[in-house]
Amino acid sequence: MELIEKKIKINPNTDSLLLLGYNDSNISELEKRFGASIAVRGDTITIRGENNEIKMIERILDEFQYIIKTKGELTSDQVANIIEMADDTRAQHVHNDPSSLSTNSSDGIIYTGRKWNIVAKTPSQKEYWRQVQKNDIVFSIGPAGTGKTFLAVAMALAALKNNEVSRVVLSRPAVEAGESLGFLPGDLNEKVVPYLRPLLDALGDMLLPEKLKSMTEKGIIEIVPLAYMRGRTLNDSFIILDEAQNATSTQMKMFLTRLGKNSKAIVTGDITQTDLPRSTMSGLVHIQSILQGIDGIGFVYFDKSDVVRHRLVAAIIDAYEKAEAKAQKKDIESSK
Repeated sequence: MELIEKKIKINPNTDSLLLLGYNDSNISELEKRFGASIAVRGDTITIRGENNEIKMIERILDEFQYIIKTKGELTSDQVANIIEMADDTRAQHVHNDPSSLSTNSSDGIIYTGRKWNIVAKTPSQKEYWRQVQKNDIVFSIGPAGTGKTFLAVAMALAALKNNEVSRVVLSRPAVEAGESLGFLPGDLNEKVVPYLRPLLDALGDMLLPEKLKSMTEKGIIEIVPLAYMRGRTLNDSFIILDEAQNATSTQMKMFLTRLGKNSKAIVTGDITQTDLPRSTMSGLVHIQSILQGIDGIGFVYFDKSDVVRHRLVAAIIDAYEKAEAKAQKKDIESSK
């Protein structure tokens, strides 16, 4: 859909601090719930997004100002109730509009992205969704292209939108795969961006660039290398560790013990594509032998039948598996 921009002037008789919330918290809540990006400068609120989203936000802001005018206050509960009622109205509208639904909508929409509704397509993806709903830590293991990272980001944004958590933290190990981090150009932030690019790509498919930038600047979404997680306790957060096959056992333990109150974690990886030195065991491999069967921890395994990328990706994975099996057979025969 075409994106438009609208500027709204705050009524001069309205207390801007009450309207926007402390540190623009009311604006942050609106950005979490809707697809549009919202920026405030002086007495002007600029909204950029689809026309129906902008109209909904404009009505909510009008309601905020009416509450302030009549009651002289605007509490966090009032803000939540007004947004909830508006969001329910929007959801009903989407439900009644067949053109807005994915062909797989009967399977359940995980998150409504900026281009399409994101749903679990394969049986393993549906099990993935169920495991995340009932567990606080879920390990998602399988080959590239099976939707491990993409669906994890979608589930995290859905939890954020539904106020189940207050922020999303995404992390990856910065492990060199044929390149040296030290020789890459730029400062530290520029050096780690290539490692975090898949997470940024997934977010970019689901959020407008302006909204992603705004939520990142406000700390609602945080993307950090795994090494920067040490010493932190993450409360009220949805945390994703991507490419976890490149985390050592020590790093894996460090990551899992960051989990705080009211938090969830998803750990994704492909144990066949480890970039660690041969002498170093992958933390994702190790964890499978020590955390199985613990209540609140779930494991989901994908295979090439779950690949949802280009049809050739599954064929490529199959070809590599056959080549590896042939090489292993040859090694065994030569050792006899």
